[in-house]
Amino acid sequence: MFRKRPPPEEERRVRANDREYNEKFQYASNCIMTSKYNIITFLPVNLFEQFQEVANTYFLFLLILQLIPQISSLSWFTTIVPLVLVLSITAVKDATDDYFRHKSDNQVNNRQSQVLISGILQKEKWMNVRVGDIIKLENNQFVAADLLLLSSSEPHGLCYIETAELDGETNMKVRQSLSVTSELGDPNNLAQFDGEVVCEPPNNKLDRFCGTLYWRECKYPLSNQNMLLRGCVLRNTESCYGLVIFAGPDTKLMQNSGRTKFKRTSIDRLMNTLVLWIFGFLVCMGVILAIGNAVWEKEVGALFQSFLPWDPPVDNFLFSAFLSFWSYVIILNTVVPISLYVSVEVIRLGHSYFINWDRRMFCSRSNTAAEARTTTLNEELGQVEYIFSDKTGTLTQNIMTFNKCSINGHAYGEVMDVLAAQQKRVQPLDFSSWNPLADRGFCFYDQSLLEAVMVGDPAVHEFFRVLSLCHTVMSEEKSEGELVYKAQSPDEGALVTAARNFGFVFRSRTPGTVTTQELGKAVTYTLLAILDFNNIRKRMSVIVRNPEGRIRLYCKGADTVLLERLHSCNHEVMTITSDHLNEYAGDGLRTLAVAYRDLSEEQWDEWSERFRGADKATDCREDRLAAAYEEIEQDMMLLGATAIEDKLQEGVPETIAILSLANIKIWVLTGDKQETAVNIGYSCKMLTDDMTEVFIVNGHTVQSVREELRKARERMLESARTRDGGKEAEAQGWSGACAFGNGCGAAGAAAANWTPDESKCPPAQAPPSSLLESISGEFALIISGHSLAHALEADMEREFLETACACRAVICCRVTPLQKALVVELVKRHKKAVTLAIGDGANDVSMIKTAHIGVGISGQEGIQAVLASDYSFSQFRFLQRLLLVHGRWSYLRMCRFLCYFFYKNFAFTMVHFWFGFFCGFSAQTVYDQYFITLYNIVYTSLPVLAMGIFDQDVPEQRSLEYPKLYEPGQLNLLFNKREFFICIAQGIYTSVVLFFIPYGVLSHATQSNGVPLADYQTFAVTTATALVIVVSVQIALDTGYWTAINHFFVWGSLGTYFTILFVMHSSILFSIFPKQFHFLGSAHNTLGQPVVWLTIALATVICIAPVLAFRFLKLDLKPQLSDTVRYTQLVLQKKRKPGGRAARGVGSSGAAGGSALGRLGRGGSRRSGYAFAHQEGFGELITSGKNMRLSSLALATFASRHSSSWIDTLRRKKHTNNTGAQNTPPTGDDITTSSQAPPLSTSSTLDVHQDSAAGDAGQTSNEVVFTHSPEDIALSGVRDAGGCSAGSVQESAFVWKGIGARVSGANSPGPPPIEEETSHGE
Repeated sequence: MFRKRPPPEEERRVRANDREYNEKFQYASNCIMTSKYNIITFLPVNLFEQFQEVANTYFLFLLILQLIPQISSLSWFTTIVPLVLVLSITAVKDATDDYFRHKSDNQVNNRQSQVLISGILQKEKWMNVRVGDIIKLENNQFVAADLLLLSSSEPHGLCYIETAELDGETNMKVRQSLSVTSELGDPNNLAQFDGEVVCEPPNNKLDRFCGTLYWRECKYPLSNQNMLLRGCVLRNTESCYGLVIFAGPDTKLMQNSGRTKFKRTSIDRLMNTLVLWIFGFLVCMGVILAIGNAVWEKEVGALFQSFLPWDPPVDNFLFSAFLSFWSYVIILNTVVPISLYVSVEVIRLGHSYFINWDRRMFCSRSNTAAEARTTTLNEELGQVEYIFSDKTGTLTQNIMTFNKCSINGHAYGEVMDVLAAQQKRVQPLDFSSWNPLADRGFCFYDQSLLEAVMVGDPAVHEFFRVLSLCHTVMSEEKSEGELVYKAQSPDEGALVTAARNFGFVFRSRTPGTVTTQELGKAVTYTLLAILDFNNIRKRMSVIVRNPEGRIRLYCKGADTVLLERLHSCNHEVMTITSDHLNEYAGDGLRTLAVAYRDLSEEQWDEWSERFRGADKATDCREDRLAAAYEEIEQDMMLLGATAIEDKLQEGVPETIAILSLANIKIWVLTGDKQETAVNIGYSCKMLTDDMTEVFIVNGHTVQSVREELRKARERMLESARTRDGGKEAEAQGWSGACAFGNGCGAAGAAAANWTPDESKCPPAQAPPSSLLESISGEFALIISGHSLAHALEADMEREFLETACACRAVICCRVTPLQKALVVELVKRHKKAVTLAIGDGANDVSMIKTAHIGVGISGQEGIQAVLASDYSFSQFRFLQRLLLVHGRWSYLRMCRFLCYFFYKNFAFTMVHFWFGFFCGFSAQTVYDQYFITLYNIVYTSLPVLAMGIFDQDVPEQRSLEYPKLYEPGQLNLLFNKREFFICIAQGIYTSVVLFFIPYGVLSHATQSNGVPLADYQTFAVTTATALVIVVSVQIALDTGYWTAINHFFVWGSLGTYFTILFVMHSSILFSIFPKQFHFLGSAHNTLGQPVVWLTIALATVICIAPVLAFRFLKLDLKPQLSDTVRYTQLVLQKKRKPGGRAARGVGSSGAAGGSALGRLGRGGSRRSGYAFAHQEGFGELITSGKNMRLSSLALATFASRHSSSWIDTLRRKKHTNNTGAQNTPPTGDDITTSSQAPPLSTSSTLDVHQDSAAGDAGQTSNEVVFTHSPEDIALSGVRDAGGCSAGSVQESAFVWKGIGARVSGANSPGPPPIEEETSHGE
């Protein structure tokens, strides 16, 4: 554990089968450790972390002071017990978290691996594997360390791996050993292998490896194609052998995993600052009272020295003042009681359980519930500004489905759009009845395409023939008729599966043939050439000879490149197909164009000569091959186009839209290809066709990346100037930037009676300092991994960040796990915003650990992301509930809790300060010791806990309907330094009232028998009683959501106070403990006097009346959005009429009619929705015959697509100007009284069903009752009752007569009845 760290490596030398040689370099073992503690370090490290909390150090200091009898007027146990309790609870929680990390580490470290030792394969634990060992891997095993592939059971030293743990991709990748080592397949031969590898030192670059193998006086270059990295899984390969190059923490997987960081919320950091301020304030009060003590002792106390001498060792007034200072520090320490931190932990624990118990975040399909894996970050969920998301497995299911196609100008598959508009259900086609080889998982709904196949349409047959031949898929027939396809990309698998179901079944291949079964007849084609895919060509072709001897080239690729290579006679069909392609791409589908060309024998012979020459060239081979491919892929005939969907997870577009309206920016960081990522961006509506421009940064040098970023910023500024018409128009636009908007509807018609609070709005009322920020939301930025590496350098990172933050969407493609973490760190460092990272694979772990909040998706790629996360669930769509409901409520509750806690403790403690001026500054307490001990533990703890756990300002439905409610958390408005000073000012004011009102009244009051009431204990009981009543009334005013628990705790605490008060002053306790309870009957005597109760009532009124007046004026003059939403709910209940249901029916029918309009077009923009995700290289492997033993993987496909055109409507409505609506005066009998509420638009609808209003009003549980079905949401974007758009109805919401005629059908005066739309779940 204390071993000296070896110096950094410049190069690594590894000799096979020679542990003694390798150990002298002190290479790391293969044992990994992600935990923070061990048995020895747990106590000191954990205590060190906990005492980084300023409050814990503060209480430890107070405890030491209380152990000094000369200055302590309180018992030491009042501090040590709660301090030990807090430290113990936190330590147990941290130990539990770390235990699970240890458990995970042990599970991995104890996996078994076969290691070649002394020529014999022996089973060893992973942790015992060393650099230089040769290990054997078998099919479906995880790779134990970073290995140099030596040999394989497959021909030519090939093996196939899945890299989902590294880059999130589930498609297969091929690796190949050096030919010189591929023959060492026998353990005896491998035991004699003594080659030495000299390579680069450990690094985090997943796609690069550079090294050299020295063996038998020869050297062989090594590349990444020869490496198997830890975290990969061996697939479809019986076995292979590898030499361990990097082990344990040196592996590329672990190099990309960030360290476990101690995360602390912004409220925690603020509380640390406030505790320091409070301690400074406490010292100032102590100094003032100490000075007062010195003056009093010198001027007055000296007169009493003869009969009241100073206690030793005090011998002068200065020393007396010194001791008095420390005594007052102890007495006044309750301004920050340690119970605050106990309460905070309890509240956070309660919030975590609410997340765990949320049934709307439970996935029944995977039987997975949401889990809060930490309890310290809940309130920060309500302050997120940036979300960094993985793509594969997080936004998508990584399942490709063949949805639509266009063949010879005819579109197929549109039946689903029509049926969705008519809200009808249809059964998928049954292929098994006529095609025994059909894949039962394939779904298609358009009967006309199947009929075209069966009647023998030649274009349709040729179309599916292309799909069954033009690919690099491998097939394995496990039993008769049971085909399993292994595709390098899931979209290729989807196309081959579609052809299979429509009767054109790909059966098998050899290096020179492809065998298919066409409508039940076996056909074997001679494979003449494969013109492989790459990122520049964006297409692939095959040249085949059919059984009749005819040679034909089949091609599929991106429409932007393939349509340029068609014969001129294709103009008509190309125009129609282009329209279909635009339509498919507009739906976010991944499109490909399909074409063919007939070749004569002469053409083939002539071209094949040039092709073979280019293939054998030693220089510029790639360029020569590309030229040969370009020559033959001309004058093709267009067959049609395909449209496949990389199925998004359920609810992803809706979730992204709603989070965007909550002012949360979403960046996608993916290891996938640019084309794939862009298509998903369109599918989930991060990218839209109405964006001004999408910038693509692809530079390979620092200068080119800088230039591309500069040009992007210039285009943004130019576009802004063109759109705004100059700075004056820009300033006018920004003057209304804080106008009310509920986040989903038109930006303000719903709250004409609501005035924005300038102090609570984001700092956007004046023109922003950066013009780039003023155009946010109009652009998108797409940047590749190699460009990002340059953009993240110190001299360019600010330029990149400024450009990216001015865009609505940012997509980073082909990024490494470490680059993901660096992007998150960049935003954290410069934007000072709360970040959240969400992913599902091991490649996301570093990003998840770096962000303020890490969320793991328990999906297809293992549980590494979940183990490293703070929160986990199974679907991306649950993120909106986590943030907008649980996060917002947690932030709101914690802020209200803290405000009230500081208020009640200042009100309690400052009474001692005022009393000091009347007790000779002697550190005498106002209250008795038991009241001081029980005040924060019993009398006031439970009501504020109930508020901190259960309180809510609006129901959860409204939290989702009004995303703008989330913004106060992002702007940190509910608890900040200003709010803190307001709280303590109110507390100090309350303490003044509670001291001087009883003091002034009781100093001259008498009992009914003439005995004066001006005694110490009467004053103490009166002040304490008034204090408990005032703070109880105050929390009743602060509580926005009452439950039975709140009632029980608030009124029960009052009852408990009086019960304990009378018991402590009873004769029973006095007879048992006469020295502890001196004041027999004081409570009964004091509270039996009417003047005491009048004094308490007067003090209560004076304390509470200003608070009520201030809140009333604020609510009336500057209501917040939450106030308006609550007020609207009350209006909904009051205005319910029998005619409401009829009105709702009218609105619903209008909506249904609107939805039948179908899908919006893509406008005039053109984009290639290119569906090709695999990499270059499989074509050459197939024709070489090296991989003919590759088996296959079944690809399950599903065909369901969610309508997401409503999001465009939401985005347009968000920017609607509501000036006309607010300036339209009501006239005639439509004028209403000022007490009537303005209509308030909901997030996605105008109409609101009345029957849910009662449900909202009566809701008393935290159980989730709000959902959106895709049909409800889709309808909401076009809903209106009389044929006009929802936006126009909202803008004229105050023209009562017009709305009354259209919505309610009533001519009665006043605004129309407000209806409320709810989901089926309600």
